[in-house]
Amino acid sequence: MQTDGHVNAGHVPRPTGVQTLVGVLLLIACAAIATVLLNTRVSSRGASVRVSIAPGSNLAQAADSLASAGVIRSALVFRLTAAMRGTGSVQITPGRYIVTRGRSTSALLEQLRSGTGRVRRLTVPEGWGIRQIARLVQDSLAIPADTLIAATRDAARRTRMQTPAADVEGYLFPATYEFTDAVTAAGVVDTMLLTFERRWKSAWDTTMQRQGRTRHEVVTLASIVEKEAGRNSDRASIASVYLNRLRAGMRLQADPTVLYAMGLVAKRVMYADLKVKSPYNTYRVAGLPPGPIASPGTESLRAALAPAIGNAMFFVAFPDGHSQFSRTFREHAAAVKAARQARDSAPTRGTAAVSVR
Repeated sequence: MQTDGHVNAGHVPRPTGVQTLVGVLLLIACAAIATVLLNTRVSSRGASVRVSIAPGSNLAQAADSLASAGVIRSALVFRLTAAMRGTGSVQITPGRYIVTRGRSTSALLEQLRSGTGRVRRLTVPEGWGIRQIARLVQDSLAIPADTLIAATRDAARRTRMQTPAADVEGYLFPATYEFTDAVTAAGVVDTMLLTFERRWKSAWDTTMQRQGRTRHEVVTLASIVEKEAGRNSDRASIASVYLNRLRAGMRLQADPTVLYAMGLVAKRVMYADLKVKSPYNTYRVAGLPPGPIASPGTESLRAALAPAIGNAMFFVAFPDGHSQFSRTFREHAAAVKAARQARDSAPTRGTAAVSVR
């Protein structure tokens, strides 16, 4: 008599019809779950959020970062979804991302793989002009400088900022920005203009109107103050000097306007430079220049709107950054002499026009 072990050795029982049906249903269920997971929205729709993915992060660490930022509901579900797609070991591209809530899990996985939507930080210092900003944007965002300059000359943007100048110089607010790789020159300019509008306080309009001045005049004066001030504490006094000169019918004689007229940024102004023919040369032309010469920060705007009370008509900058203010030209001449003695005697071409102001 043969034993059961002998009879069943090497025998694989065939599945019954019921077992086959169950297997098919399980496969269908798994496929359905996979489809749902792959297309499930990662979080409720809403504003974009910034997420930092550290260098060397794997998928699990990236998922934890996304969950902490509220981009996905569950780091575990996110990882399971990736595993079901066969992308559990996907190479994550590190960086700072702008992620829009409401994207599907599959789309988010692709973003982390490709690096799309990473942000680059752009810091625009106070007192920089359009050409400097354009070169910075070119170096940081790979947007051609001439493309950005062209965007600043757009008629609609000039109308929006109520500037009669040829571009929106002075209104590209100095701040730190974050832009995605897909940003355009127009996007950069519009973001900076919007920041200016948001930083401009409504109370300033009341002050400006009471003084009988336009915003363009205020920004223009603030841009000169920005370029002249070596110390924050001197801004209001510098604004006061220039306003006193305007009221007295004197020329501003501001060195930074001469450099702007010459298309230069940093240079000691020489007496020969004062002859440059330009509406921005305030040694030759009375009144404010046609427009700002740089982007002023908040403190310079405040100074232009609320200048110091005083009757100083002159000032000169010293090497340590502070400015000395004088009421008469005689006092000013003595201050200039002291500033020259204190100034480093670096070799320069020509004769420096040390503070004719």
